[in-house]
Amino acid sequence: MSLAPGELEILVRTVACATLAVVLVAAPALALALLLARRRFVGKSFVETVVALPLVAPPVATGLVLLRLLGRRGPIGGLLGDLFGVTLVFNAAAVVAAMAVMALPLFVRTARVAFEGVDPRLERVAHTLGASRWRVLSTITLPLASRGLGAAALLAWARALGEFGATILVAGAIPGRTETLALAIYQRIQLGHDAEATRFLLLSVALAFVATAVAEALSARRRSAR
Repeated sequence: MSLAPGELEILVRTVACATLAVVLVAAPALALALLLARRRFVGKSFVETVVALPLVAPPVATGLVLLRLLGRRGPIGGLLGDLFGVTLVFNAAAVVAAMAVMALPLFVRTARVAFEGVDPRLERVAHTLGASRWRVLSTITLPLASRGLGAAALLAWARALGEFGATILVAGAIPGRTETLALAIYQRIQLGHDAEATRFLLLSVALAFVATAVAEALSARRRSAR
């Protein structure tokens, strides 16, 4: 299947934005997942609910919240605009932000399962032998959970690739600037360009299939190794 230069640009933009979104949420997602897997604290149910909200709320609602926060009159967008002259809506940064917010819950949930699969007794033994928390995390917890964490990153990436509702509100579908695969499918259907829409559909399905298949393979290997 050959792609026109404009179609290739959309594919590259989507993959690049999704990859950057996952990279940006990786650290907070891992920290949240580890916290939820290993700690009991007041308000834990509230944190779990807030993290899961983008999974169950309408994506356009999430997009509207982002627009209010990141817009020129929003608390985040206004502050960054006044201090640095940065605009966070209707550009590639908005695409990444929307993808990151929608990918975060899936990353956290899958990573949490991976951390819960690590026997805490191994961590306690390491602590009793004098290992610091960072050493235990880097030499025991993360290596033992690595397959599950890889699956979490891939599933989050696949979710980011298919993001539509939040992206169209906070970034729009501006050709050459913010148009992603999901937005391109919608735009081509609206214009009656069914052949182009089908090509974008096949690309989206292929990318999501590969990412999900690899994630499932990693999860299966992790289960068999336990």
